[in-house]
Amino acid sequence: MRRCLLTLVLWLPLAAMAGEAKPLAQDPVLEQRMIRLSEDLRCLVCQNESLAGSHADLAEDLRQEIREQLRAGKSDEQVIAYLTQRYGDFVLYKPPLKPLTWLLWFGPFALLAGAAGGFYVYFKRRGERLAGESLSDEEKRRVAALLDDGGSVS
Repeated sequence: MRRCLLTLVLWLPLAAMAGEAKPLAQDPVLEQRMIRLSEDLRCLVCQNESLAGSHADLAEDLRQEIREQLRAGKSDEQVIAYLTQRYGDFVLYKPPLKPLTWLLWFGPFALLAGAAGGFYVYFKRRGERLAGESLSDEEKRRVAALLDDGGSVS
């Protein structure tokens, strides 16, 4: 009995923190459209999560905004245009290819090409430097002697 009471007391704060379930749209078709749209939009808080999967307060506000836009009779394209105008192309998971988004599209490839070029130059110079630093005959004899003696220095 005492153990049950202790368990209840320990779990009570968790029950107090539980949030109320968010109401869904009255129209299931409208809700499906909202979910489909929000899967193609980025959560502005989480950034690597879709608007549909985010639990951030701003994401819930944006989903509610999408519901209101859809209830007002706007098309999917109009809702996306409204959100893009308000939050920029960053809200889209697939931003359009235009001069303002070239860095988003081509930046990773430019970084990869720059890194590959840097590695190429580094290793080429390193190879040239090592080739120019060949051992003298005396140094070669000392290395051979060290290897034959098992590494003991005299």
